[in-house]
Amino acid sequence: MQLTTLTAISPVDGRYRKTTERLSGYFSEAALIKYRVVVEVQYLLFLAEKRVIRLPAKAVAALHQLEETFSITEAQRVKELEKTTAHDVKAVEYLIKEHLLRAGVPEKDTEWVHFGLTSQDVNNTAIPLLWKEAIELEYLPAVLNLNTEIKLLAQQWKGIPLLARTHGQPASPTTLGKELMVFVERIQNAVELLLHIPFTAKFGGATGNFNAHHAAFPKHDWPKLADAFVKDKLGLERCRFTTQIEHYDNLAAQCDAIKRINNILIDFCRDVWTYISVEYFGQKTKAGEVGSSAMPHKVNPIDFENAEGNLGVANALLEHLSSKLPISRLQRDLTDSTVLRNLGVPFAHTVLAVSSIEKGLGKLVLNENKLWDDLEANWAVVSEAIQTVLRREGYPKPYEALKKLTRGKQKITKATIHKFIDGLDVSAAAKKELKRFSPHNYVGMHPDF
Repeated sequence: MQLTTLTAISPVDGRYRKTTERLSGYFSEAALIKYRVVVEVQYLLFLAEKRVIRLPAKAVAALHQLEETFSITEAQRVKELEKTTAHDVKAVEYLIKEHLLRAGVPEKDTEWVHFGLTSQDVNNTAIPLLWKEAIELEYLPAVLNLNTEIKLLAQQWKGIPLLARTHGQPASPTTLGKELMVFVERIQNAVELLLHIPFTAKFGGATGNFNAHHAAFPKHDWPKLADAFVKDKLGLERCRFTTQIEHYDNLAAQCDAIKRINNILIDFCRDVWTYISVEYFGQKTKAGEVGSSAMPHKVNPIDFENAEGNLGVANALLEHLSSKLPISRLQRDLTDSTVLRNLGVPFAHTVLAVSSIEKGLGKLVLNENKLWDDLEANWAVVSEAIQTVLRREGYPKPYEALKKLTRGKQKITKATIHKFIDGLDVSAAAKKELKRFSPHNYVGMHPDF
């Protein structure tokens, strides 16, 4: 069966292809081949630049041309070569050699391709490089843009009082804007933690000791050259002591950091979903859309539900990546290879979730009347304010007095509260002060935003 969005096994490449298509430039098989070519080409040019080897001008030109014009045609050629080699990185080496030969480069000069390297020198630089660019160009802009949207809504609704609920029960009022700022701050802090984690790579020969490099050119400082190549040409940091593969400890930390951000977003989705369920928010409708196949009246909060589901799938995979990748038998086993090929899957589910949240936020319509009604129905929440002021005034056992008045009572109204205040043995000024409190204005204070 031909692969289309209708026949794809994964919804990432099927149902949601429109949203995730651009991620193919980082995580597809063709993209991995391209990034491997980039590493091999840049390494060869670096060796020539450092005068470790000599390359004819036509070889340099051909290498630049291959990197700049790499297309699906070259990727397909690699897959054809792999049918014979049964080795993906060796197939990339042969592609580059073919390209150089077509450009008229002498065969002896093509043997510098993949000089001294093992396949993981290529994979463990190509994958960190594509991961770095996907994070910087796709993930961070998406998450930071979402956070900006949440902050704009927080500023728009900063003056809207909201009945807080702790343990699901009515609690001291807050503001809708401040509650949104809680998530803005959490997301920002979590993103900053992610940014502290370096993008690291392995580049050191078959078992990390530059054995072949040193055997061929013993006078060169290969660790220093490798540091310069990885940093200056690829923008990564090289791990100094490795086995055949990269440690993956920093990649694992990045997976955990993204998982942490995803957990914050799950928390956000559930809160907004709850606000919608209690009618604090309505949702804009679109002509032709159906909320339920049986109940015509329904407008479901599907965007936040979709996001929560995708974030859960992403986190399950991120958890496996972060717990599995740092573990490898002795100098290397192959379990990291198949796992790393799935790196784009949780990334895609995360991007899908962020997109869904943005869509959901754009549908929200604030129902101020419902927020007001809930506050008005819960005058008992000002008891905290009253008992605290009475403490200041030296009134005996104020907490106990308010507890007796409010706890377990079905209906506490403005009249109930004011009658209680009138019966207090405090000054007229204190009573006047206490009567100023209402569920609508007892919202405390917080930093401006």
